[in-house]
Amino acid sequence: MYFACKNLTVRYDRVTALRDVSLELAEGEIVALIGANGAGKSTTLRAITGLKQPAAGEIWFEGSRIDRLPPAEIVRRGIAMVPEGRRIYPYMTVKDNLLMGAYLRQDRAGIKRDLEKIFVRFPRVKERLNQQAGTLSGGEQEMVVVGRALMARPKLLLLDEPSLGLAPMVVREIAKLVTDINREDKVSVILVEQNSRMALRISHRAYVLETGSIGLAGPSAELADDDHVRRLYLGG
Repeated sequence: MYFACKNLTVRYDRVTALRDVSLELAEGEIVALIGANGAGKSTTLRAITGLKQPAAGEIWFEGSRIDRLPPAEIVRRGIAMVPEGRRIYPYMTVKDNLLMGAYLRQDRAGIKRDLEKIFVRFPRVKERLNQQAGTLSGGEQEMVVVGRALMARPKLLLLDEPSLGLAPMVVREIAKLVTDINREDKVSVILVEQNSRMALRISHRAYVLETGSIGLAGPSAELADDDHVRRLYLGG
């Protein structure tokens, strides 16, 4: 398997945030994690990226176990995350924000080429290159942080609530962006979303997290038709 979490348990002090969570991702897939606030979706991504050490379980990527590696090494191996709430560097320019994504790279010519690709994909980002990132709109900031993650040349991209707080029109742009990155750049994606309808529409498979455990899993189209999922996460 290209990527897998096996029996993952994560605790914050005495509180168990994840309990025996197992999930898989095939190369080239978009897999969605949906569920209510506090279900453990963001904690799962933090464990994958090494920002939170699991209490038990294993995480594997491309045949190697990675749950004991520091975050920088996990990025070096090809996993990058777009965090919840965008987390830009507000007083740095847009260009410097993008270059922060390439901080582990030494190939200056490759970095320049990848910047040009970002500009083609996000013309608005290029227009604001020397502007302080904190002055951008929410949708523009999301483009910057996605671009920043792509500057790491990831094989696996983790997206934590990319549509949070954005207008419906911008949410549609984000959905198209995710599918374009997956198809055109051949990047596998784990998508955490409270907008379950959008997540199930663009993903291949999905897992439903319920209070720290996997409640349901399967092809996204099937879950979208599941009565339990429709009642709790799709508004009926």
